[in-house]
Amino acid sequence: MATITPRERVKAFFKREPIDEMPCFSGMGAVTVQAIEKMGIRFAQVHGSAEYLAGSAIATAEMFGFDGVVVPYDMCTVPEALGRGASLYEDADGILYPTVPSKWATIDDVDMPEDVSVVFGQGRMPVVDEAIRIVKAHEGSKLALGGWVLGPFTMAGQLIELDVLLKGLRKDKERVEAFLSKMTDLVIAVAQHYQELGVDYMNIREMGSGTDLISPRMWKTLIKPNLEKVFSALESPKINHICGSTDLIIEMMNDCGADAVSVDQKNNVIESRKKLGNDAMILGNFDPYGTLTQIDASEVGGVIKKCIDDGVDAVWPGCDLWPDVKGENMEAYIQAVREYGKTATPAVGRV
Repeated sequence: MATITPRERVKAFFKREPIDEMPCFSGMGAVTVQAIEKMGIRFAQVHGSAEYLAGSAIATAEMFGFDGVVVPYDMCTVPEALGRGASLYEDADGILYPTVPSKWATIDDVDMPEDVSVVFGQGRMPVVDEAIRIVKAHEGSKLALGGWVLGPFTMAGQLIELDVLLKGLRKDKERVEAFLSKMTDLVIAVAQHYQELGVDYMNIREMGSGTDLISPRMWKTLIKPNLEKVFSALESPKINHICGSTDLIIEMMNDCGADAVSVDQKNNVIESRKKLGNDAMILGNFDPYGTLTQIDASEVGGVIKKCIDDGVDAVWPGCDLWPDVKGENMEAYIQAVREYGKTATPAVGRV
C-alpha cells in the first residue's frame, strides 16, 4: 500500500476499500492561477484548447499535491453545443468564466435535436474529449480523473432562465416536465460519453436545486425522479452534488442511486451523518472561496479538520475552486487533509 498511486487511492476510496489516507481531490473545477501563470497563458485561453485545459489541471494537481484532476471548468460546453453559443472572453486578462449569451426565451423556443449525441461533435465538446485523453495518457495515468455534468434542472437553467421554468410549472406544467425529461436524457448521454472515455468518477451537479430555491416537496416530485433516472443509467463511481441548503433533502439525495452525496458549507454534516448513518459516503463541505482566498493560511487547517471531525469521508470544496487562490492557503488545505485524514472515516477504513 506504500506505493499506491493517487488514482489507485481514489478508486479504492469509492470501492470503500481500506486506504492509507484520505484522498485529496474534487468533483468540481480545480485549477489555480499559479498553474496557469507557470504555463505562461491567460485564464481565458484554457477553455478553448485541449492542451491548455488538460495541462492546467495537471499542473495544479502536481504543484499542490492533489490526487486527481477534473475537466472541464465551465458550464457552457453543452449549451454551446446545442447552439446557444458561449462567450469565452478571450481577450480578458482576469478571471472570467465562459457564459451562455443566448438562452431560449420560452419553452416554445426550445429546439432540441432528436439524437442528443450530435452534441459530441459540436462546439468545444471535442476539446473536452481530447483533454480527457491527454490527462489519461499523462505519466501512465497516475492521477485520478473526474468528470462532471450539470443535473437536469441546472442544465435547463443554462438553456432557459430558471424563473421562466418555475413560472411554467404553474402555468404549463406538462411541457416544463417534458423539457426536464429531455434534459435528463441529455445529462445521461453526456455523462455516459465521459464514462466511455474513461473518467474514474462522475459527478452530477444539480447545483440549482437546493432548498434555498426549491421546497423539499417540489424537490421530491420535480428533481428526485430525474436524478434517479440519471444515476440508474450510469456506472459507478457516481456522485450526487448539490450546492446551498440541503439539510431538508439530504435523505432524498442519498436515495437517488449515487454512490456518494456531496454538499457545501451550508449543510450540517453532523446532522446529515446521523440521518444517513455510517454506511453513506458523504463528501464536503468547506467554502472554497472563503477558505482559500479570504482567511489567513493559519486558519485553513481548522476549517479542514472540522469537516473531517463532523464526519465527511473526503474533504471536498462546496463548489469550484476560485482560481485566484492564495498559494499558502492551498498548501495548508492539502497538508491538513493529509494530516487529519489518516484515520478511518465512517464509510471508509484505513490499512
